[in-house]
Amino acid sequence: MTTTQFDNVSLTTKANVYFDGKCVSHSFTLADGTQKSVGVVLASSLSFGTGAPETMECVGGSCEYKLAGSDTWVAQVEGDSFSVPGNSKFDIRVDQAYHYICHYA
Repeated sequence: MTTTQFDNVSLTTKANVYFDGKCVSHSFTLADGTQKSVGVVLASSLSFGTGAPETMECVGGSCEYKLAGSDTWVAQVEGDSFSVPGNSKFDIRVDQAYHYICHYA
């Protein structure tokens, strides 16, 4: 099931802009203190690093991703998610737009 809404959040209004605008997100905090971000990756091939473990949930569009240490690209569509270990990285390829929620562990 795809997440469609979060209620009662504290939202950071200034966008996080990465890779010359190819990835734009907004950070927010739930009432219980849980931090997340929501954003979009436009058509591109990018590499992201992680500090804490995170789960990327696709809420629109699609992508292909490859985790560090793997040679396999995995397709992801709306409703899918993938987890990335902390202090790691992943590569992502997007043809049109990939809308996501990043759930931090």
